[in-house]
Amino acid sequence: MVEITNVSEYEEIAKERLPKMVYDYFASGAEDQWTLKENRSAFSKILFRPRILIDVTNIDLTTTVLGYKISMPIMIAPTAMQKMAHPEGELATARAASAAGTIMTLSSWATSSVEEVASTGAGIRFFQLYVYKDRNLVAQLVKRAEKAGFKAIALTVDTPRLGRREADIKNRFALPKYLTLKNFEGLVGKMVKIDDSGLASYVSGQVDQSLSWKDVKWLQTITKLPILLKGVVTAEDTKIALQVGAAGIIVSNHGARQLDYVPATINCLEEVVKAAEGRIPVFLDGGVRRGTDVFKALALGASGVFIGRPVLFSLAAEGEDGVRKMLQILRDEFELAMALSGCRSLKEISRNHIVTEWDKPRSTSRL
Repeated sequence: MVEITNVSEYEEIAKERLPKMVYDYFASGAEDQWTLKENRSAFSKILFRPRILIDVTNIDLTTTVLGYKISMPIMIAPTAMQKMAHPEGELATARAASAAGTIMTLSSWATSSVEEVASTGAGIRFFQLYVYKDRNLVAQLVKRAEKAGFKAIALTVDTPRLGRREADIKNRFALPKYLTLKNFEGLVGKMVKIDDSGLASYVSGQVDQSLSWKDVKWLQTITKLPILLKGVVTAEDTKIALQVGAAGIIVSNHGARQLDYVPATINCLEEVVKAAEGRIPVFLDGGVRRGTDVFKALALGASGVFIGRPVLFSLAAEGEDGVRKMLQILRDEFELAMALSGCRSLKEISRNHIVTEWDKPRSTSRL
């Protein structure tokens, strides 16, 4: 195998290895895929203002998320059906996250159950939740996650219906017969192959389109776990999130798989951070492929970032070892970006370390 020197190279290997239907499901976005491209390209419009002649012998990447200490502000986002990428799927990802000393978020639509993931050993894990029409099923699932030692619920709030993913329609996407959505095994009907996207059909049948702000309150009555809202992109919704007692926000456009032509998440981040007023942590999800991207997100006020597709592609390429290596590459790149910017700890990363396209030109005083 060729030596991997950056995270994006895993995608090329995954594309060669995975069946077309699976690769397209993991890689594609909604409709014209404008937001998919923008999630990446927006990072290139943020430039560094590095500070020099600072002793960077010792650099501390550690941070705390919801009271849990982790090794770096790089965490694993929920991505569905990981056993389509590798036979060990979410179990390999859980072990890799634990080895890296960071947080893994398990998808509701995982091909491994909360109990199976918990059985891989110690680790800080969050559980991503889709609210089904059957609220008893939801309550049962949340209780199972709690019992299995998960530390927070990441409630996905941008998916009352599934975005139009044309690759999945063309491929008649359905979960391969040998796999199941393990958390719902025996509880709801299976995803079937139809003349459309099987997932879109499954979602319209199962997921509650009436989900609203009052349901965040309902969720708080059935669990003591902190609730992160995943899919917030505006100041207006951030302010309501504060009112309903959300424990944190994950700025996300669902990997550009829902509404096309929403801005890149990095472009929504600062607005959300300002509206949160430091009262709750704000995290970024979307488009992170380099350690420099992590630095830029933190400079704009994020408390950390969540990584999605790179997990799937590194898993497809090299299993657990791939995910470990991918996390290490991002960690090393981020540490280097800190050193070359003159930052020795996360709290030293500031808005002054970057300049964006939307900043007013800095005044230059004449001598």
